[in-house]
Amino acid sequence: MFISSKIESFFIEIGELTFFAHRFFKEVFSKPFEFKELLRQCYYIGNKSLFLVGITGFIIGLVMTLQTRPTLEEFGAESWMPSMVSISIIREIGPVIIALTFAGRIASGIGAELGSMRVTEQIDAMEVSGTNPFKYLVVTRVLAATFMLPILVLMGDAIALYGSYIIENIKGEVSFLLYFNKVFDSLEFGDLIPAIIKTYFFGFAIGLVGCFKGYYCDKGTVGVGLAANSAVVFSSMLLFILDFIAVFITDIFVEI
Repeated sequence: MFISSKIESFFIEIGELTFFAHRFFKEVFSKPFEFKELLRQCYYIGNKSLFLVGITGFIIGLVMTLQTRPTLEEFGAESWMPSMVSISIIREIGPVIIALTFAGRIASGIGAELGSMRVTEQIDAMEVSGTNPFKYLVVTRVLAATFMLPILVLMGDAIALYGSYIIENIKGEVSFLLYFNKVFDSLEFGDLIPAIIKTYFFGFAIGLVGCFKGYYCDKGTVGVGLAANSAVVFSSMLLFILDFIAVFITDIFVEI
């Protein structure tokens, strides 16, 4: 009984999120366009996440190279290290881990911010004053998350590859030029383009879920905490589903 009620509530929430997304697409193309607020949110979401994404990417590169190098050394295949690390990071590890880090910071922040505005009746006050709170609060944040995550992933991937190069330089005395020549020789547009395209969907999902949880937050301070927490959990789960779909579609096109 408990499991069936949980499954039922999950599908109800999916339906509500779908209606929320439908309202977003209806509002995003209607006037007025909140360009100032969009730019402010892009700065807040992008610039404020840069340091965290940079540290995450750097550690990904370091750890992956340190963990993989001993195995390749056993087979005398150290020369394959730049190719293997670059393809793994660009295709899958970089976008997914950076998106999860992004979700932990942005989805919870948006959920808590909009949740506190709902609890303190600021959203109701905006509606009474004639302002469209959905347009001002939701549309701008979802668009900012959608636009900023691909840029952050590209920067995180570049920093991750630099971290990998540092380990290779220390362990194998590989020069910067040689390492990145091998990296770019192994990469193709078929590796980069699908990985970047799916990050737009990741960013959209993170922004949408964060706004959805905060916008319809329950009353009270407990509701704000639950909104922030569930925004992270729900968006992280959604990221894995979207990633599976993206990899499945990419695999079909590769076979064709």
